[in-house]
Amino acid sequence: MEVKEYYNITMASYKTTKIIPIALVLIIVAIAIAGLVSLARAVFFSGNTDTTISQSDIAKEALLSSDPEHQVILTVRGPLVADEAFRSYQIKINAGVRQITTYSGYANNQIGKVSLGNNVKAYEQFVFALYKANLVKGTEFTGDKNDLRGVCATGYVYNFEVFAHDKDTRQLWTSTCSGSKGSLDADLDQLMSLFTAQIPESENLISQIW
Repeated sequence: MEVKEYYNITMASYKTTKIIPIALVLIIVAIAIAGLVSLARAVFFSGNTDTTISQSDIAKEALLSSDPEHQVILTVRGPLVADEAFRSYQIKINAGVRQITTYSGYANNQIGKVSLGNNVKAYEQFVFALYKANLVKGTEFTGDKNDLRGVCATGYVYNFEVFAHDKDTRQLWTSTCSGSKGSLDADLDQLMSLFTAQIPESENLISQIW
């Protein structure tokens, strides 16, 4: 083998030997930078917006579903007075049943009850009307802010809930007391009309307790 040819082979081998470690270092640096960028995004840009949107989407899906295991519930509580005089009522509606129950006392002793059948098409119209009336628009409270015990002692409390498979996916409430506006961000009268209209006998039952 000529000296020149041997020299060329040696130099090529030398260059390859140097290039490979440099390439590996560059790859490792690139991976490290990508990891740091991802970490920075997770720390600085994962605010409440995505969570709020996600929760809102879940609430919307739960409300508009005609699954028989989904239902909407309205509970209305009167002024906090003596147990004998305390009154409340609840309206439950799902794709199979429309029901209103009136109660006396804080232990919910049943006074009156009306249960009517329902169907998917009727329920679908109802929940879409609730959605367009902004039932799930409000910002849901958590923890103590969602504890309705003692709230608006001299007035009425209106609690709206959306259930999916016995799980409360949305709870929004308001009251007639100016200091306890609650989390509901919708027209209360419109929502109340939609609920009571589902059960023709509802107004008669409610008038008997207040």
